[in-house]
Amino acid sequence: MAEALTTESLKEIILSRLDATHVEVTDMSGGCGQAFTTVIVSPQFQGLNSLKRHRLVNGALKQEIAAIHAWTAKCKTPDEWQRDQGEANRPDLEGTVGGKVEGTTQ
Repeated sequence: MAEALTTESLKEIILSRLDATHVEVTDMSGGCGQAFTTVIVSPQFQGLNSLKRHRLVNGALKQEIAAIHAWTAKCKTPDEWQRDQGEANRPDLEGTVGGKVEGTTQ
């Protein structure tokens, strides 16, 4: 890989290789392209557990990941993403985890 990765170039690669419907890429290295965190929403994750999702992403981005120092990915299906966005926009759930007060069972 000759060119350094940018947030935009990595986003385009993820969109095309994983048929992603939503991608967020953040360069955590201050712009030098050596540490990225991502949110990837793809129907390809349907029916896969977290480990299999990450293996799918790592396989699809093997060359790019090898060229950077640090990589983090949150992998969600479109349904999971939509559900999470709905919960994030509900003020009545503020301070909760999944609608429950953190540290409780109710």
